[in-house]
Amino acid sequence: MNPDSTVQRVGIVCPYSWDVPGGVRSHVADLAATLIERGYLVSVLAPTDEPEFLPDFVADGGAPIAVPYNGSIARLSFGIKATRRVRQWIREGNFDVVHIHEPVAPSLSLLACWAGQGPMVATWHSSSDRSRILSAGYYIAQTAMEKIRGRIAVSEQARKTLVEHLGGDAVLIPNGVRVSDFRDQETVSVAGSQSILFLGRIDEPRKGLDVLIGAAPAIIREFPDLKFLIAGPGDSDSFRERIPEELQNNFEFLGSVSDEDKRRVLAHCEVYIAPHTGGESFGIVLAEAMAAGTPVLASNLPAFDRVLQGGSSGMLFTNGDCDDLALKCNDLLANPEMRKELVARASERVLDFDWSTVVDDVVAVYEAVHMPGEKVTEDFRGQVVGRFAGRVVKEEAL
Repeated sequence: MNPDSTVQRVGIVCPYSWDVPGGVRSHVADLAATLIERGYLVSVLAPTDEPEFLPDFVADGGAPIAVPYNGSIARLSFGIKATRRVRQWIREGNFDVVHIHEPVAPSLSLLACWAGQGPMVATWHSSSDRSRILSAGYYIAQTAMEKIRGRIAVSEQARKTLVEHLGGDAVLIPNGVRVSDFRDQETVSVAGSQSILFLGRIDEPRKGLDVLIGAAPAIIREFPDLKFLIAGPGDSDSFRERIPEELQNNFEFLGSVSDEDKRRVLAHCEVYIAPHTGGESFGIVLAEAMAAGTPVLASNLPAFDRVLQGGSSGMLFTNGDCDDLALKCNDLLANPEMRKELVARASERVLDFDWSTVVDDVVAVYEAVHMPGEKVTEDFRGQVVGRFAGRVVKEEAL
């Protein structure tokens, strides 16, 4: 137990399958682990196909179903059985606060909004200029959000999506990364003197693997022995067909990787490349690469630009431009001193996202919503805003 907190029991809802790597899932797992280290009693509810392999702090939210959601294919759990699981979990958990991630996702999160009765906090991760689901289901989303007493957005882009579709506002608290977990990693053994890494669902167009493949010929002309490491779930055979035959040996598809292997492969490569073309509100994998001491080259999406401080903590290339990607990648590979400088600046920057810091702000929100009749006032704003400029707090009775 945590003697310094009025909140002791925390329930966290993850809408996406625990078995599939992803930014929200990583966020939830790291938040839960950090809270447990601080002495909180934590239970996470998440969909899963493999309940026998769940950590002790994760409860089985039922088998997920693959559905199109937020520009990708998400594995979600819903329906009568899922509703019963949510109600039972809330009843047996007797939580002081329930923290729901992506509260209007058509999965356990939305069900928890409807079933919950006590103090609830919601974190908004998604970024979308125009969400068909939210536009079509505006009334449903509004009824789900009525019970939420504290709102968090992980980025300005996520906050903008919340404000434009549902109104209201949110505390801006960024995604976290457990920096110490990425330091001093043993590297994986991969053939080739140098390697660059792509990490993401390879059959999701917005992750930009086609952009990287388009840049590959110009990169390999300069670095013939370079290895492209492609890590993530999806049908690798379909992408192999798009790679010129003479470049096939330069690509290695690793498939889905565990959290441990992700940390090792990040530490191994010379450059981490994020060629995403849209739909990103933060980019937690950028922070993970920074924590691992790996130089980052990312498309100049607004979310990535913010994390990388306009190119100070990582290099940016023009979104969707294969030629610019190849040019910037070749510059990095040819200049170890440039890579060293980027790593040094990134190592300082990533401390802003370390869970040892970020968790204090999340707990401050928990404490605020746990006090009946309290308002999110300027005093609370001063407590929470401290380290991250630009946060906005909605001033309303909780």
